[in-house]
Amino acid sequence: MATIGFIGLGIMGRPMLNNLLKAGHKVVAYGRTAARLEACVADGAERGLSNSDAAARAEVVVTMLPDGPEVEEVVLGASGVLEGAKAGTLIIDMSSINPLVSQKIARACAAKGVDFIDAPVSGGEPKAIDGTLAIMVGASAELFAKAEPILRAMGSSVTLTGPVGAGNTTKLANQIMVAVNIAAMGEALTLASACGLDPEVVFNAVKGGLAGSTVLNAKAPMLFNRNFKPGFKIKLHQKDLRNALQTAESRSVSLPLTAMVQQEMSALMADGKGELDHAAIAQFVEAASKVEVKKLG
Repeated sequence: MATIGFIGLGIMGRPMLNNLLKAGHKVVAYGRTAARLEACVADGAERGLSNSDAAARAEVVVTMLPDGPEVEEVVLGASGVLEGAKAGTLIIDMSSINPLVSQKIARACAAKGVDFIDAPVSGGEPKAIDGTLAIMVGASAELFAKAEPILRAMGSSVTLTGPVGAGNTTKLANQIMVAVNIAAMGEALTLASACGLDPEVVFNAVKGGLAGSTVLNAKAPMLFNRNFKPGFKIKLHQKDLRNALQTAESRSVSLPLTAMVQQEMSALMADGKGELDHAAIAQFVEAASKVEVKKLG
């Protein structure tokens, strides 16, 4: 069992930390929100005093943060992870960030003898809670072998996708597919509702066919039940698509559907809906069509 520093105690981070505790690992937790840190200590984690303190007391450090600037600050900044980490420490960044940022941080860590890999996740809060996340890893084969037993405590699917940065590139591909699926679902069920059909009946009719998907099964009921409690927030998915578009631009790749859905999310954020679950992407076309997708009766 490893001693693990865990930084980033939000919707995803806390249940991931709890699964490490359940697996028997010793965890030193740190986050800037006092209430979240207190909750993790109550769950059984040790209290870290800073990013560098959590790293100094651990052999492996896991970070789960909103975006690249936060990861850079936590790892490379003042009192950061790299300041406290010993040579040979393994940093596993499970945030979803621009792969170019992952590679930049990895180079800075390597200069101090610290290992860095990217291992973003998919599955949202429900799968973070039950430990069945899909984890996409960018690492050498040697570091993947070192990290895999730890990652298996948090995910049911752990895949080495290539060198550092490949994990986040794979996650961007995942996020494109999820976002476009949700947007298409929203259009389809808005049309069905406008034609007087019950969207729940339409969902049950199509879910066993080619249109069926994990995205449809998870998000359609949230839409027609009008439940937008966030498992994954629109503002975070919009960030992921922004990173995808930036990465695509650097490679001269055209992503027209991604750009369209990213703009829909931006409009929803401007309308104050960035904190809603990304199932609410459908609200963009609902508003444009003046139709609300909800169960009949």
